[in-house]
Amino acid sequence: MATMKSVRTGAQNHIDLVDVERPVPGPKDVLIKIRACGICGTDTFFLHIGGMPAGADGSMRSIPLGHEPAGEVVELGAEVTGLKAGDRVVVNPQGVPSGIIGCGGEHGGMSEYLLLEDAEIGRTVAVFPDTVPFDVASLNEPMAVARHCVNRSEAKPTDKVVVFGAGPIGLGATIWLKLRGVEHVVVADVIPERLETALAVGADAVINSATEDVTARLTELHGQAANALGQPRAGTDIYIDAAGVAAVFNATVDAAKWGAKLVMVAVQKKGADIDLGGMLRSELTLIASQGYPTEIFEVTPEIVEHHERFARLISHRVPFAEADRAFELALTPGAAEKVVVTFDA
Repeated sequence: MATMKSVRTGAQNHIDLVDVERPVPGPKDVLIKIRACGICGTDTFFLHIGGMPAGADGSMRSIPLGHEPAGEVVELGAEVTGLKAGDRVVVNPQGVPSGIIGCGGEHGGMSEYLLLEDAEIGRTVAVFPDTVPFDVASLNEPMAVARHCVNRSEAKPTDKVVVFGAGPIGLGATIWLKLRGVEHVVVADVIPERLETALAVGADAVINSATEDVTARLTELHGQAANALGQPRAGTDIYIDAAGVAAVFNATVDAAKWGAKLVMVAVQKKGADIDLGGMLRSELTLIASQGYPTEIFEVTPEIVEHHERFARLISHRVPFAEADRAFELALTPGAAEKVVVTFDA
């Protein structure tokens, strides 16, 4: 029996690196040798709670982690078409019958090999060229999340946009907005290094929201407008919440002009008291953005084309042999922006 190493949730805030049986592909499946896999906030959430809730009694079950993998096909089922051994691929974690890869499903991408069931180009898997490093290709899934958020915003080239949160999703949204031709994109965060990265990937301006008055800076950058009562407000058209903290809602309601939009892509850490009266006075539209209903492979060709720009989002590359250190970095607030685990060829 061939075995492989795989990362699973262990005790709270810890991973288990375990030996498991290497999967064997069925007629419609492929086996992928993983070459890189990103760590996401969802992974750290599962680690914080010690797995996935297993029942009403509050018990937890251990789950395999990793839903941002990139790798190469090593074995194919007899009925698989359009793929061959050696193809470099990214996957749709939500497209398989045994549950979402790395998010409660039977398989996880933070493993030496991943079984991709029902392999079908354009639905569960996409091929990318060898001009793109595996670590950058592993950004495909989070960049699809960012792309859906931008699609939901319906931003036009003439719009003025602010993105709150310069983590991978916020920076990804910034790149997609600029590639979409949006005239002016501001990024707000509290960490200066993140703001430097935002400028490097194409933001037109940045705001350190820990030290600057957000409304005043947005008014300076985007001009002055008004809410429905004629009270002065910033000329910003679209606000994107990629931070997931109540302060973003407050800052948006304080600054929003008549007819502005707020797109919420970040997972909210806890419920926020929202100034509904302020929303009313601005006729603020709240748009929620969840996952990537159509975007998972819509983003792939553009990541290929602009891979050097997307590579700037990766702050740490850690070998799989040091998976403990990789997850420790991801679990420590402010220690890392985007951690990608790399696997030997």
